[in-house]
Amino acid sequence: MAKNYCTLSGDKPLIIAHRGASGLRPEHTLAAYQLAIDMGADYIEPDLVITQDGHLVARHDRYLSTTTNVSDLPEFADRKTEKPGHKGADWFVEDFTLAELKTLKARQPREGRLKRFDDNYDIPTFDEVLALAQEMSEQRGRRIGVYPETKHPTALEALGLSFDDALLSSLENHGYGTGNDPVFIQSFETGNLKRLKEKTSVRLVFLTEDVPTMSFEDIAKFASGVGPYKILLSDDELNSTGFIEKAHAAGLEVHPWTFRDDQPDARFPNKIKEARHYFDLGIDGGFFDFPDTGIAALKGYGCETSLE
Repeated sequence: MAKNYCTLSGDKPLIIAHRGASGLRPEHTLAAYQLAIDMGADYIEPDLVITQDGHLVARHDRYLSTTTNVSDLPEFADRKTEKPGHKGADWFVEDFTLAELKTLKARQPREGRLKRFDDNYDIPTFDEVLALAQEMSEQRGRRIGVYPETKHPTALEALGLSFDDALLSSLENHGYGTGNDPVFIQSFETGNLKRLKEKTSVRLVFLTEDVPTMSFEDIAKFASGVGPYKILLSDDELNSTGFIEKAHAAGLEVHPWTFRDDQPDARFPNKIKEARHYFDLGIDGGFFDFPDTGIAALKGYGCETSLE
């Protein structure tokens, strides 16, 4: 018998691997994405920034000190600089060519997580991430989606780096371009999303850390989904805030962030219970640092058979 789900479509919620299986491997590496796929994630999420010579690469931030070994490399000592919007001096992706970035190695930035895989993996390009997803889709016989986030697109466009064109070109070169393709493009910037809406049919998701000031109906004019900070969805007594219901009424999917095994929520006895609470609320997918937890929470799950 088919499971019953509370999602907008009635399908099971998507398990989105946040920066890959970033709880277990250095984030935004092919190894992290590969592990997430092996665990059964539906989508892998590369945050994207752009190099000096116009290549999109997978990094959460423009600065490199926390996620790479750049500070150990004397040949790049003179690249350390201060920039508006960032506290202190650092090394920034847009000041490196792709060839130079490829000499760096990735590191785990979060305290308490495994460090033994540090300095083993390089920084992948968006094209490499797309190629991995397509290769694994063929091998596994299931569609593995990609969920890129545009990081600082307006600021980088102002520097003369054509972020939108690079993003859409990579997607097109790998055969993506319609709303039926397993791709979501996400951004905190409405201007960026509105520009993309005019250029592509790929599904767009508006990210928000607060209750949106605009209506969900207005968001639906340029996006097919919304990605909220998860605590916006239920109150201290675990009652729905109405966020999901309003979004669904406007035809928007809801993909909250971020589920982390090593970030406890005192409202829940374990992370499976936490995930199932949000599934019960009706989320259409969620971002997991440990994708296997999301997969485990879905086993045997349907809205009518929830353990909550």
